Amino acid sequence: MIDLHCHILPGVDDGPETMEESIQMAKEAVKQGIHTIVATPHHQTSSYMNEKKTIIHKVNEINEIFKNNDITLTIMPGQEVRLYGELIGDYESGTIQTLNETNKYVLVEFPANHVPRYAESLLYDMQLKGLTPIIAHPERNAAIIERSSVLYKLIEKGALAQLTAASLTGDFGKNIKKFSMQLIEHNLVHMLASDAHNITNRPFKLRDAYGTLEKEFGAETLYLFQENVYSIIAGKPVYKSDPEPVRRRKLFGIF
Repeated sequence: MIDLHCHILPGVDDGPETMEESIQMAKEAVKQGIHTIVATPHHQTSSYMNEKKTIIHKVNEINEIFKNNDITLTIMPGQEVRLYGELIGDYESGTIQTLNETNKYVLVEFPANHVPRYAESLLYDMQLKGLTPIIAHPERNAAIIERSSVLYKLIEKGALAQLTAASLTGDFGKNIKKFSMQLIEHNLVHMLASDAHNITNRPFKLRDAYGTLEKEFGAETLYLFQENVYSIIAGKPVYKSDPEPVRRRKLFGIF
């Protein structure tokens, strides 16, 4: 398996603080059947700044350490970018890290409780520059939970979205799991990733999530989600069915 979104680099964000903790995460990933991880440290949040140059250096360092410790795990460079107005300019100046340096896909996240008003126009402008935005964990965003049409409009206009494994397994609660299933059913998410931060309260859960995906939606959906991840790290187009609006009552009491 490939994990497209993981906070495994030590000492850069709210993931592992030490290299030893990163090694523990790596060993657990291998046990789960993960052979490749795209390291996606937070960037442009109120607490964390991790520019492309720093990320590449850290990825080279951790791959060497894993090799010396006989850990059969490959780390690729990535970034989880909090959406901000100067994103395109910073990409052009070389501080934004695309997933696996393909200059094709950028993992973006919204604030937990809202979607910026300029999100639709900025994500569209990214596509005009040849970048495909991948929206991280939309199922955990309060504004999208309240009005899923916000996500529908973004997907309809070319963005992709990544579902967190633990959301699908129910580790974030039954309401988040229910909403996650609805997003899959309506073609509003296109891949799974762990968003793991450690091996305790934010572990991988990727193998379990793929099991749930296959059980609920069948082997074809499982294959498509996995194939999309391979396509992204290769810089190739992703398969996506036409999105559909989610017609449901509001979910209360999630946040």
